[in-house]
Amino acid sequence: MAKKIRLQKPATGSAKGIGIGIAAGVAAGGAVLLSRKVMATAKIGKGHALKHRVLDIAAGAMQPKYPLQAMSTYLNGFHMYADDMGRQVEASHFCIHRQHDLHQCVIFDRNAADARLIGIEYIISEERFRDLPAEEKRLWHSHHYEVKAGILAAPGIPELAEHAYFADLVTTYGKTFHTWQYDRDDFPYGIPQLMMGLTEDGQAREELIHERDRRLGISTAHKRNNRSNIPMPNVIAGANPWESGRTVQTQLQELDFKSHKS
Repeated sequence: MAKKIRLQKPATGSAKGIGIGIAAGVAAGGAVLLSRKVMATAKIGKGHALKHRVLDIAAGAMQPKYPLQAMSTYLNGFHMYADDMGRQVEASHFCIHRQHDLHQCVIFDRNAADARLIGIEYIISEERFRDLPAEEKRLWHSHHYEVKAGILAAPGIPELAEHAYFADLVTTYGKTFHTWQYDRDDFPYGIPQLMMGLTEDGQAREELIHERDRRLGISTAHKRNNRSNIPMPNVIAGANPWESGRTVQTQLQELDFKSHKS
């Protein structure tokens, strides 16, 4: 006679144990993130008054910061001032993919707890850029060369994933303003400056790229070779205005103040 096989339900204690284990794992992960945040805040708080250090650490641990938590991508590249190709600076972007055709990024001089906040960049699709007014297009630069040359990188993600990401980004356009001219001063003097991207070989300051590669443990040459099969897009007229020999840049202007008092 065949033996009857009886299916047994997991013991209640086992199910509880699994649930407790998952909860403990989540709690441990949260504790690690909290610990990192506290350590980072404490690191940059050295030299501050004790009251400020305590308040900073408490705020860092307790306050939700949804826009910062939504930042999903870290990109590293280089910008040049819109009116001076010789002034090139490294830029670490932290971006939110806000809409299917719009990314918004905050830019720091490096990826470190005590990094300087130096600017912002908006990244849009080719389709959206094509529909911009002519005057607006003059504020934007293409990403075709930065991507194909390997200058724009996404440190820390697998090569296959990075390749797929840049296959999409190669056709995009960026509008960038730097609020801190850190290549000149260790203080955010002056007004925001319009920035542009490189568009062909021979423009980049190679010593900056070599130093970046050494510090981040990446190879621009390898990335360039790996992206050789990404099609080079045609740049839409109006972007990269400096290539014509004329450019645009921000300046401070004095105006009459408009009062709306009756």
